[in-house]
Order: sequence, then structure tokens, then C-alpha cells
Amino acid sequence: MTEVDEAIARVHRAEWARVVAAVARRFGDLDLAEDMAAEAFATAVARWPVDGVPANPGAWLTLTAHRKAIDRLRREAGRGQRQREAMMLTGAPEPLGAVDDDRLRLVFTCCHPALAMEARVALTLRMVGGLTVPEIARAFLVQETAMSRRITRAKAKIRAARIPYGVPYRDDLPARVTGVLTVLYLVFNEGYLASEPGAPAVRGDLTAEAIRLTRLVRDLLPADGEVAGLLALMLLTEARRAERVSPSGELVALDEQDRTGWDRALIAEGHALVRERLASGRAPGRYQLLAAINAVHTDAPDVRGTDWPQVVALYDQLVGLDPSPVVRLNRAVAVSELDGPRVALEEVDGLPLQGYRAFHATRAHLLRRLGRDDEARAAYDRAIAVAGNSAETAYLVRRRDELVGR
Repeated sequence: MTEVDEAIARVHRAEWARVVAAVARRFGDLDLAEDMAAEAFATAVARWPVDGVPANPGAWLTLTAHRKAIDRLRREAGRGQRQREAMMLTGAPEPLGAVDDDRLRLVFTCCHPALAMEARVALTLRMVGGLTVPEIARAFLVQETAMSRRITRAKAKIRAARIPYGVPYRDDLPARVTGVLTVLYLVFNEGYLASEPGAPAVRGDLTAEAIRLTRLVRDLLPADGEVAGLLALMLLTEARRAERVSPSGELVALDEQDRTGWDRALIAEGHALVRERLASGRAPGRYQLLAAINAVHTDAPDVRGTDWPQVVALYDQLVGLDPSPVVRLNRAVAVSELDGPRVALEEVDGLPLQGYRAFHATRAHLLRRLGRDDEARAAYDRAIAVAGNSAETAYLVRRRDELVGR
């Protein structure tokens, strides 16, 4: 990859959402915005190796995308009406609180309550997070074709219902914040362990951006416990990122990480947020419980010193709010430390997660602890077959190969 190619890749990660937001704000059409952003980047690929990378790549891309949008509208029938509608959309909305952030505005805009929750989250991940359709499909544990149809339907409903692209008013934020938090959580998760084969195992650009945007949401909604909970969860997870992948490029599981390499400042900030929510006396939500679980993990000197009864108790509360198979799988991992692998395996085997890599990896680990090595190797093989990236694959292969001749 040349220096210009690397520069274009960096600019794509940094500027994609801003270019989409700028075009959508001007013309009021998310489909058009995404298409023109893609065309602008394609033009950059063709011209920058010859002309050089511009001093302000973001401004260059936005101007190029705007010009391409105008050219397309001029070629289309009925362009006058669309342009009048676009001009109406650019004038009225007030700023999003006191925060002037294009990406956050676009997140709130895409999370319109007229769309079904899963549709608005999927659309926002595509338009704002820059995640690919396969990445989004893996996050939802559905087929790529199904996710593509879901995103297409969401865009079609925006057009059919004439949902305007506009900055929501402050009173609109509470109705949209649940979808916004889901988007930010999934973007963070994709950064902390990429699902795309061939992608870097950990993408610090995604985790950092998710944290930045969550901090902005907290500024907007300081009394919302779930916003604080999500921020705490992200900070406590991000604190372990430096130990997430070994120098050889292999994923490092929690029980094998060097805890002296964890970021203590992030842990302290995350713990303070968890204590703040506990002191509020209000019933915790999903993100607050996940943050509390991570607070227990980051407070322990090692795996054996972890307060596993507390972790299981927190998962019991979480299952009451979110009895999804993934939550129950994570609870079973904690149960294995408290009640043993046999009890946990009985719970895991009843979960409908055959296409989920963590399901097979968890089964392999539990079977290994029970001395059922042949079954463990088969489970590792299934996990390797659906592993998301090379770091995860390397970890699973090593664990499987350790069983040979044991």
C-alpha cells in the first residue's frame, strides 16, 4: 500500500461520516449523501496519487460530494421540487443542544422513532459508523442479505414517510437516545474486537470515537443513568485494550492478560461513574449492569481474586432485563467459575447460538476443563471456522493444539 493509499484509508475512517452528514444536511437525502460520499472518495483515489493529498482532505471531499450531488440532481427529472424541499430542510432546526458535532447530529437524526429500533440502529451503523453490511449483520447475528434488506427498507421508509433530515430538538432526544446508545455500543464492540476477516483485531479509531460521542451524549443528558452506564462500560473495557492482543498478534483472553498494563486512569473514571449510579438509588439498566460487572473484573487482582458471586448476581439482574442468548452465554461463563464447568455447559448447550463464534469457543473451554478433549477439539474447530479475524483465529488454534497428546 502506497503512502497515498494509506492517507486515503485514514481520511476515509476520519471523514466518511462528516461528508455524509454535510451532504445530507444540504440536500435532505440520506441515499444521495451516501452515494455522493462514495463517489467523492472514488475521485480521491483517482486524483490524489497524481495531484497529491490536499491540505484539507475533509473540505475537499465535502466540496466534491456537494458538486456531484448538484450534478446528479440537475440530471434527474423533477429536480426543482427536490431542491426546494432540500432548501426547506436546511433552514429550520436548532442546534443539538450546545454541541456542534456533525457525526453526533447524524446519529440522532438516523435514530428517528418512526423507524423500528433494529432498522434505525442498522441504518445508523451504516451511515455514521461506516461499518460494512457484513459487519452489521454479524453484530445482529443475522444473514448479510437479511441485513441489507433491513437497511434498504429503512431508507425507503424515510423517503415514503417524508421524514426530514434535520437536527432534532432537545425535547426529541429522550425518544431517540436508546437507539443512539445501541449504535455507539455496537461501534465500540466492533472496534474492540473486529468481526471482519483480515481486519485489525482491535481498531482504536472506532473505540475512541465511540467514547468521544458517548461523552457528548452525557453532556446533553447528564441525568440519564444508561448514558453514564454505557460510558463507564466503554472506559472499563478500553482500559484493557493495550493487553488485548499479544506482540505476536494473538488475542489475549481476560484470564491471561497482564493487569499491570491496564490503564488505571480509565479504570478510576469508570469506577467513579459506577459508584455514582449506585448512589442514585435507582434501578439500574442494561448498560449500568454491564458496567458494574466490568467494575468487578477490573477491581480484582487476578481471575481467582474476582468476586464471582457478585458477577453472577449482576448477570441474574441483567437476564431479568435482557434474557437474550448472548447475555445468558456470558452468565454461564461466570457460573463456570462459581459452580464448575459441568453446570455451565448444561446451560450453554441449550442456547440457540450455533452461528456465534463465542458460543463454540465457550463450549470448547468448558469441555477442555472437563477433560473431554476430543469434543473440545471439535468445538475449537467450529469456533475457528466462524472466527472474525486473524488474532482470534490464532488464539483458538493455539488452544486447540495444546490439547494434542494431553
